[in-house]
Amino acid sequence: MAIHVKNLQQAEKENIQEMIEWLSSFGKTKKDGVTRLLYSKAWCQAQKALQHKMEQFGLATYFDSVGNLFGQLQGMDLGPVILTGSHIDTVAEGGKYDGAYGIIASLIAVSRLFETYGYPKKSIEVVSFCEEEGSRFPLTFWGSRNTIGMYTLDHIKDLTDGEGISFLDAMKQAGFDPAQYQTPIRKDIERFIEVHIEQGMVLEKNQKTIGVVTHIVGQRRYHVRIKGECNHAGTTPMLYRKDALAAASQLISIVTNIAKEVDSHLVATVGRIHVSPNVPNVVAGEVEFSLDIRHHKEEILDQYCQMIFSEFHQVSKAFHTDIDYSQWMNVKPVSMDTELLKVIRKIAQQKNLPFQDIISGAGHDAQVFASIIPANLIFVPSKDGISHSPKEFTSVKELEMGIELLTEVLYQLAY
Repeated sequence: MAIHVKNLQQAEKENIQEMIEWLSSFGKTKKDGVTRLLYSKAWCQAQKALQHKMEQFGLATYFDSVGNLFGQLQGMDLGPVILTGSHIDTVAEGGKYDGAYGIIASLIAVSRLFETYGYPKKSIEVVSFCEEEGSRFPLTFWGSRNTIGMYTLDHIKDLTDGEGISFLDAMKQAGFDPAQYQTPIRKDIERFIEVHIEQGMVLEKNQKTIGVVTHIVGQRRYHVRIKGECNHAGTTPMLYRKDALAAASQLISIVTNIAKEVDSHLVATVGRIHVSPNVPNVVAGEVEFSLDIRHHKEEILDQYCQMIFSEFHQVSKAFHTDIDYSQWMNVKPVSMDTELLKVIRKIAQQKNLPFQDIISGAGHDAQVFASIIPANLIFVPSKDGISHSPKEFTSVKELEMGIELLTEVLYQLAY
């Protein structure tokens, strides 16, 4: 596998901000956001442009059957691979840095390592995962879960997007024909490391430039439905009402209040609510709302869910309503590799990079890999904690500190 030093030197002249802006041009919106949904035209353009960029950097590239893009710097020893990178897809009207930064940072780090030290002992691969967000289809981590064998075509055969386009048709239109599908599972990955913007405000508030992620939270998501009885708002006495909205309001208060009592790291959110018939002078007959619960310890999630659902039934009974709920997501919390955590902290300390341990409240590809191999996640700050928005921003100085740390970590792992 030929690697051209000249190409690497030319590529090195491109700084992180220029490359962030370049990648954000694929799917750029009128509001200066980025919409790059799985298998869309913008997504296809971005992946192909990244492939060309990787080759300019001297890496050998290939796509797997679902559209994950890999660029390899081959090691002198044939054997396990060190994988680094992030995801290329965005939410609708998302920011420039989420996912994209991790791919570009990995690419720059690998090029710097080769220029300084030549070929590594172990191969390093930069990955641009095809999907992580779940923004187009009701499925998350399609890219990384295929890589470890957790997903196959059976998981998406019945899925459609908001416009009624099937997942399988979208794949085919993007050039990844399901008829040609071969399992993308990788058995040669020794460990995975990802660098990402925090998407929160903890690092900025604590004046730290590096977050050493120790855990990624588990997530449980539910649909909750309260069924009462529609009736006239003026002629139905309070005593005889079966008011689904009044019941829901108490349930939502319970969600918040008990979360504060159980653990300071626990977060619980009701983000969507639908009221029927949603008319000013009619007692609400039915309410549906979403429930999102996150914590980095399974036992805390169990405790909280047991407490609130017990309260839910009591409140529903008091309001003469019926309640049911269904769980549609159950992602287990994971710990990052403890041995490499020590190495990351030591490197940050040696390089005088202000750092702190941190728990990730958002899901990342690193948690998928952490279920089967050693995996780690590094954060850089997000301005005002804003993410999934055109206002998403991280300074060049902080982006570079993340690259500096990642470069040294990859050196320790591969050289």
